[in-house]
Amino acid sequence: EKRTITLIEKNGYHDSVYINAAKIFQGIHTEKRKDRMLVRYGDDSVSPMMTFKDEYSQRVSYELAFSALKYQDLLEEILLDSCVYPCHSIPEELTSLLVVMLYDLQERKFQAREIFDEEEPVAEVQKIERYLYRYMTKLAAALARCRIKHGALSIEYILPEAVRKQEQRASALPLCVWINTFKISLEDVFRDLKKKGFTRVESVSDFDRYTYCVDQHCHDVLVFPSSLKKELLNLDLFADCKLLLQ
Repeated sequence: EKRTITLIEKNGYHDSVYINAAKIFQGIHTEKRKDRMLVRYGDDSVSPMMTFKDEYSQRVSYELAFSALKYQDLLEEILLDSCVYPCHSIPEELTSLLVVMLYDLQERKFQAREIFDEEEPVAEVQKIERYLYRYMTKLAAALARCRIKHGALSIEYILPEAVRKQEQRASALPLCVWINTFKISLEDVFRDLKKKGFTRVESVSDFDRYTYCVDQHCHDVLVFPSSLKKELLNLDLFADCKLLLQ
């Protein structure tokens, strides 16, 4: 299970994740004034129905949607500059899916998606994926031009300074993790973490690399250094939903 999660996160997501992320993005994307609206997202007046396979799929769907939202202006600029958008074969209702999948594609350095466990393919995702792959060179070149124009080493530096500072503050906050006591006891969690090389300390002020502490007010909440997020999510405890990231 842990190996599957690592591969999916590294090489792309299942079709259902892209569909759900697109539905979320459709409801939260920034609406431009009509005279500045170059990319159109279709009608979002009806609340979309979403079904998540598990907690992991739900988490990554929301992460993907909000990442696309954060870089919406850049992603739209890439689509327009590369002349990949507009496209008569892609209706406005699929623009959110196009933007979400473009974000993930550039995050993977324009490498092809590789999923090892089977899931029912979704026709819309397959269509958008083929379209993006057809124009990968143009999209990568458009991204490079955006970076040169902004003098940015990576897309993070294209974000407004206020957003970058907010992200820096957020990334420095400790991670809060709930223990799912329906599936595992506190003692078993402590024992498992110790086997994995984690040391329990008294408070966040004692944090070092592989350390954690118990929340002072909630005995079933653990706190970890922010730098351990990816390593924590690859633990079996998270794959089995015995620990849940708040």
